[in-house]
Amino acid sequence: MDENLGARSTRTTRRRLLAGGAAVGVAGLAGCLGGRDGPVPAPEVTSDRIDDWRQTDESESTVFEQSYGPVTVRAREHTRIFEYAPVADALAETVDASGSPVVFFATRIDLRPAIDQLPAGVGRERVMSRVETAATGAFRAQLRTAGIESVAVVDEGITTVRSGHTATAWRLTGEYALDGGIPLPTGSTAEVGQPVEIGARLGVWHDGTDVIVAGGAYPTEPLLEVFDAALPDSVDAESAVTQLADAETAEALATDPAAFDEDVSQLLISVE
Repeated sequence: MDENLGARSTRTTRRRLLAGGAAVGVAGLAGCLGGRDGPVPAPEVTSDRIDDWRQTDESESTVFEQSYGPVTVRAREHTRIFEYAPVADALAETVDASGSPVVFFATRIDLRPAIDQLPAGVGRERVMSRVETAATGAFRAQLRTAGIESVAVVDEGITTVRSGHTATAWRLTGEYALDGGIPLPTGSTAEVGQPVEIGARLGVWHDGTDVIVAGGAYPTEPLLEVFDAALPDSVDAESAVTQLADAETAEALATDPAAFDEDVSQLLISVE
């Protein structure tokens, strides 16, 4: 996903979001976006990597409702939220934590009325800019709900998703407050209370029918190392976790952040 992140012009990325690549022009988008009645279909994550993730929530709501002259545009969304099950379970078994810093979100946004039904004075770029702003704001809110704070954008560019469409792509950073205690052989508890640095990815594109928003977050250092820093020098984190839970739990907490990044990247581009 990183190979295209060199182009950082906001105007260029927004134009590409509107154009949707060579295969789908603005006219194709205008004829389809928001052209359905009834509920917004759930987004589908087509990558097999999702098998290791567990859906924790699903919601539908109005993203925004805004008047453009005589017409009111409503953006409706359908969102699915996932957590990486091995890490969530490992944290629950060791520090009694609820949730996980390894999360993924997939959202489908439907605009009503369709863009080609708007008055001539209401520009498509103006409406799509509003959608993009709402999508990034919603992603930040989802990260906060997952316990990830101090979210900041560090890079912006473009990428091609699996369906062939062009997405505006961001990389973000944040912090996750990992709180809890690790029981020690002495009967005391080592408190884990330091913030965990977080990396995140977000993509927004249209698929010829709807706007798709997908992204995820993960720690930038192995969680086992965070545990190790909280433990006395005489106690090895891997041994402590293995005794407290099992070797599989220790392995999940020792996962290389690069593996999480690859997972999130592949899941992101697979959403339809």
